Amino acid sequence: MLEPVCATKANKTQETLFRYAVLLKGIDGGGQLLAGLALALIPPTVITGVVHAIITRDLIGDGTLAHHLTHAAQDFTDGGTKTFAIIYLILHGLIKLALVIALMKHYRRAYPVAAVVLGLFVAYEIYRAIDTGSIVLPIFALLDVVVIYLVIREYRLT
Repeated sequence: MLEPVCATKANKTQETLFRYAVLLKGIDGGGQLLAGLALALIPPTVITGVVHAIITRDLIGDGTLAHHLTHAAQDFTDGGTKTFAIIYLILHGLIKLALVIALMKHYRRAYPVAAVVLGLFVAYEIYRAIDTGSIVLPIFALLDVVVIYLVIREYRLT
């Protein structure tokens, strides 16, 4: 049975949108992986030095806000926060890249896994947004919800 032309164009448009969304997730995952590796290789003194130089010299001077931001950078490098960030970025990046490869190759079993994993990412992004008051994380969560929709739709079509 032949599909109507408009349905075929809609399917091609959504397939293209799916491919771009998955490609964007791959770029994001690759960026996270590289950021995690860079963070693991950069000595803490470089991180605090750069933060201090940028903040105090280039952005806001040597006031109270600069002191708080420099102190936050110091806490980041001294405590377990840096280790957590490294592990989180590397694992998050690797998981995204593996899912992107599987989805681009149309491995049918990867679609439900991708939807669940992205759903977990959304839940974590919302939790962190509430915990930190972030404005950006809900936007990332919304984009992930769109990708989940496209993954589920693509799964039903394959």
